[in-house]
Amino acid sequence: MQETHSEELDHYFKSNVMAYLQPESLDKNIPFLKNRALYFALRLRKNGRTIGSILNIPSEELSRFYKIKDSNGVHYYFLDDVIRRNLGSIYPYCEVLECRSFKLNKDADLQIDDEFSGNLVAKIEKQIKKRDLGDPTRFLYDGESSEELVNVFKEKLKIEEEELSSGGKYHNLNDFFQIRNSGKPELEYVAQPAIRNTELDTKPSIFDAIDTEDQILHFPYQSYDYILQFFNEAAIHPDVTEINVTFYRMAKNSVIGEALISAAKNGKIVNVFMEVKARFDEANNLRWADRMSEAGINIQYSMPGLKVHAKVALVRRESNNRTMFYGFFGTGNLNEDTAKIYCDHGLLTSHPEMTNELDQLFKFLLHRQEPEPFQHLIVSQFGAMEKFKALIDREIEEVKAGRKSKIVVKLNNLEEPKLIKRLYKAAEAGVEVHVIARSICCLVPGFAGIEVSRIVDRYLEHARIFHFHNGGNPEVYMGSSDWMKRNLRRRIEVSFPLYDPKIKEQLIQILNIQLADNTNRMMLDSTIENHPVFAGEIDKKINAQNDTYRYVAGLNK
Repeated sequence: MQETHSEELDHYFKSNVMAYLQPESLDKNIPFLKNRALYFALRLRKNGRTIGSILNIPSEELSRFYKIKDSNGVHYYFLDDVIRRNLGSIYPYCEVLECRSFKLNKDADLQIDDEFSGNLVAKIEKQIKKRDLGDPTRFLYDGESSEELVNVFKEKLKIEEEELSSGGKYHNLNDFFQIRNSGKPELEYVAQPAIRNTELDTKPSIFDAIDTEDQILHFPYQSYDYILQFFNEAAIHPDVTEINVTFYRMAKNSVIGEALISAAKNGKIVNVFMEVKARFDEANNLRWADRMSEAGINIQYSMPGLKVHAKVALVRRESNNRTMFYGFFGTGNLNEDTAKIYCDHGLLTSHPEMTNELDQLFKFLLHRQEPEPFQHLIVSQFGAMEKFKALIDREIEEVKAGRKSKIVVKLNNLEEPKLIKRLYKAAEAGVEVHVIARSICCLVPGFAGIEVSRIVDRYLEHARIFHFHNGGNPEVYMGSSDWMKRNLRRRIEVSFPLYDPKIKEQLIQILNIQLADNTNRMMLDSTIENHPVFAGEIDKKINAQNDTYRYVAGLNK
């Protein structure tokens, strides 16, 4: 801490921070600790006796960082440290022996005994209110804490040994997202302004562009404004009669939500399937559901025993006695906030068979009307497992016939045993198998040459893409579904084919760029250890996200 900043930091503490501080003695009743909130635990000496205290760090009410700009640049100070340097003002008659930060995670699962009877929404609202009352599951504390202080945690706060987790001096490091600019260009990523799509920009209406050909958007490289435009036009276009949407995680200030409210007020039928069991987003989703319901939107809530994780929307348009459907199929949530930092893809199409099947899916979600067998879409609960198995088996037959065979699977989590066994079988038969798994991977890398990697860079890789070589006539599917038991058995997920040759080629090229990355890719070995992939001295450096940005930018030329 620079001495020249001391006066300003102390002034900020006395004029702002002190108002939110609530020190509590551990000699009295055990204080109530909020879930995931930040605190200090202190050992103090007062009148020759050692006592304990808990002090909140008010990071929910105040910014986690205090910014000072001077002639030497921009400086950020943790709120924690602003408080630390003023402990004498909080405990004026005590000697501070030790001050360490901690946070408590509580069981956040909603304990719903029976989804099948009664009012599910009311049950969820009741459980949300109880979330802060859940049992402790992890007590994260500063690893420099003394044994005496750890014993205070265990005794006074009733923390079990298995719940203790030693960490660093600071917690909740996701608060660094509050710092938008470091003040030092050499520490910042090169700016990547959202790329415009000239094909969409040159059409007077986004529906005209979709009528001409399928449109694909790659986020966050391309602007999410086109998805907003899709819903905004649907809300006001005189020919649009109906809009159907699934929401899993809505943005807090959702433009799409506002467009749907306007659509309902403009006399259109709007049906929204709102997933109210989206973990940690239950309250926000319910708030939006209430607003939309008040505007006249038909809200359908979670299905008992199922989560709806599909990212889809369908617009119905009536013109000259002709009905037309326009579908949105995505790999990521209809959420304009996460679209800025998650790598996802969105397809806009008027393909008759695909949109007709999507219409059937919405009739199932809204009215429980059983759909016809899906021929184009891969929908969990309706033969998704069998379809993915068949696609893998076809590659096995190709390699047995002496033809080139290849499978590339990109997803967040790979855990489904039956599909893992199928990939093992394919690799043993000679199929080239590549897996890009961001998170959970239960497949053993290296088995029969299977390559497993992940990309760790400025954006979170969130898309699910499935590429099958198919004897030189490749099939590519994208969608919302990971290969996990929960996704394939206990959720409604939609994976969709890419039929436009240009779009299919784009996704294959993006996968190839990711598989060639030698700067920000990690390879997994048979022990599931991550090993960075480095470019050789004479190799061209390939960065998947930067090179994808350049590739997408070049599509406009």
